[in-house]
Amino acid sequence: MNDDTRPPLCAAHDSNPRKPSVAVPAGACDCHAHVFGPGDHYPFIPHGLYTPADALPHDYRHMLDALGLERGVLVQPSIYGTDNQAMLDGMAQDRQRLRGIVVVPYDVGSAEIERLHAVGVRGVRCNIVDLKFGKGVFPLDQLKLLASRIKPYSWHVEFLMHVNEFPNLDRQLGDFPVDVVFGHLGYVRTIQGTDTVGFKAMLRLMRDGKAWVKLTAPYRLTMSEMPYPDVGSTAQILVENAQERLLWGSDWPHTFIKTRMPNDGDLFDLFARWIPDAKVRHRILVSNPARLYDFPVSAG
Repeated sequence: MNDDTRPPLCAAHDSNPRKPSVAVPAGACDCHAHVFGPGDHYPFIPHGLYTPADALPHDYRHMLDALGLERGVLVQPSIYGTDNQAMLDGMAQDRQRLRGIVVVPYDVGSAEIERLHAVGVRGVRCNIVDLKFGKGVFPLDQLKLLASRIKPYSWHVEFLMHVNEFPNLDRQLGDFPVDVVFGHLGYVRTIQGTDTVGFKAMLRLMRDGKAWVKLTAPYRLTMSEMPYPDVGSTAQILVENAQERLLWGSDWPHTFIKTRMPNDGDLFDLFARWIPDAKVRHRILVSNPARLYDFPVSAG
């Protein structure tokens, strides 16, 4: 897309992911990734915060294969708004392996939900962070309406939000009609720490069986370089509180990253460093995603 009004092109992902140094269990799932492009085929929304480089479905599957991951979850990025077609086309190339999380209007109809469910969608995303307009708005009443519509399909709502900015989160979502998922370890920057009321509210939601948290994108929480040493303590708190409600994801292709582009094999090894117990890694990589995203249960 040639548009001088768009932000500069983001750095491209590392196209040579290396094999992790630890064993990856059968049925392991990357629970958070995006696909972009070709840029001249799938138009971006106006006023986007970034311009992604092409990161095509076959590039993503190459990364999965290189790491030994059998499954993946594609998440609709903000740059496409409610036009999920780039993601849906990517999912169609590997229906057995991939699931999707879409962005839809709050009043989406049951026929559209049913259509999306049939092609592998298992949730909707609400982004209140990476936007030029509407940032920080938490439309709870509209979200509850949407949740009531998706509940018959056992979908969930995934939030991209800084949980520390919402001190009443557990009370606001305590009676939410469906499970909720928080990306990027709750998206609390390390400079703010985990002793905030909102982060503790998220932990209570996890312990109550209402919320899941993704161990994703540590580089979005710090300006440190790999291995992002100040993020490890946050991961440890999450593991100690509710490992049965944790997921891992690559955040491939690491769009709009502010530090050096990581190799995906290194990111997986960082996760293994956070979670040295192979049984716990199996739960986070295999068992938990199978429950949330409706994958067949692996016997591994």
